[in-house]
Amino acid sequence: MITVISGALAPSIALLSFIYLKDKYEFEPLKLIFKMFIIGAILVFPAYVLERMFQERFIEYQWYASILSIAIIEEFLKWFILYFMMYKHVEFNEPYDGVVYSVSVAIGFATLENIGYLIFNNAAPTFILLRALLPVSGHALFGIIMGYFLGLAKFKNIKQERLFLIISLILPALLHGVYNLILSQRFTEWFYLMLPFLVILWWYGLKKIKLASTLSPFREDKIS
Repeated sequence: MITVISGALAPSIALLSFIYLKDKYEFEPLKLIFKMFIIGAILVFPAYVLERMFQERFIEYQWYASILSIAIIEEFLKWFILYFMMYKHVEFNEPYDGVVYSVSVAIGFATLENIGYLIFNNAAPTFILLRALLPVSGHALFGIIMGYFLGLAKFKNIKQERLFLIISLILPALLHGVYNLILSQRFTEWFYLMLPFLVILWWYGLKKIKLASTLSPFREDKIS
C-alpha cells in the first residue's frame, strides 16, 4: 500500500512543483493550489460513473469508448471546474495562472486515478513505475494546454475569448483521445508510438509555458 501511494504521489509532486516554480512573476497561493488538487482528485468519482455509462452504451466501438467515455468526459469535468471556480477568481491575474491551476486539477485527478488503479489491480513494482509516469505526465500535459488557452481567453484578446475557451476544451480532449488510443494497442506497438507522442507533447507544452510567461502583465518591460 505504501509503495503504491508513494509511486503515485512522487511524480505528481515533482511535476506540480516544476509547474509552480516556472511562475516567474507571482507565485500562486499554495492553499488554493492544494484545493484545486483535491477537487481534481474528487472528479475521479463522477468521471468513473459517466465513463461506465458511455462504455456500456458504446461497448462495441473502441473509438467511442476511448474518445467519448474517457477523453471528453475527463477533460470536460476538469475544464468545467476551472471555468466556474477559477476563471474569474481574483488570483487568476496573469495568463500563466491558467497553467498552474489547470495542472493542479489535472494532476490531482491523475494521482487518485493511479492509486485506485494500482490498488485494485495489485500491480507489480515495475508496472507501478510505468503507470505512475505515463498517466501523470499525460494529464499534466493536457492540463498545460488547457490552462494556456484559458489564459489566452481571459487576457489575450477579448474578441477571441470564446474561440480560445473552445480550444481550451477541444484540444486537450483530442490529444487525450489519441493518447488513449495509443495505450489501447499491444505493448510492442504502443511503446514505440507513445514515446514520440509524449516527446512532441512535452515540446509543445514547454513552448506554451514559455509563451504564457511572456504575456504576464507583471513583466518589468511591460510595466515600464
